[in-house]
Amino acid sequence: MRYYLDAEFNGFGGALISIALVPETGGSAPFYAAVDCTDPTPWVAAHVMPKLDVAPVSYAELQWAFADYLATDPDPVLIADWPEDIVHAARLLVTDDGRRLIISAVRFELAEVVNFSTSELSHVPHNAYHDAVALRTFCMARRHVTAK
Repeated sequence: MRYYLDAEFNGFGGALISIALVPETGGSAPFYAAVDCTDPTPWVAAHVMPKLDVAPVSYAELQWAFADYLATDPDPVLIADWPEDIVHAARLLVTDDGRRLIISAVRFELAEVVNFSTSELSHVPHNAYHDAVALRTFCMARRHVTAK
């Protein structure tokens, strides 16, 4: 199945704060979780932290929950609008001692997102779940238009 991915992190190159996967098809539950961010950048403190809407868990708990979520799908494809979102998702699948948390293959796709803006299209910009929903809506609309 295809999942639309978004992550919030503590500035460019910073630590993961939250991550979401929104399935392409209805009927499947999304994934959304966050970890503590003890020293957010001023921009992150103002624009991301107030919009998390989920209690943070430890990074290890997030890793296991993320892997468990993906493990039910034999061929997951994670689609993101930003390369760093993919980096954070891939890092979640590797433990501190170098073990891989998921057995099945996972594919990543960097979407072509000309004219996509979460600030304009997301119901709650800078919330990973809502931004992933906006990305799904945008990409599905583009696929529908190009299929005609």
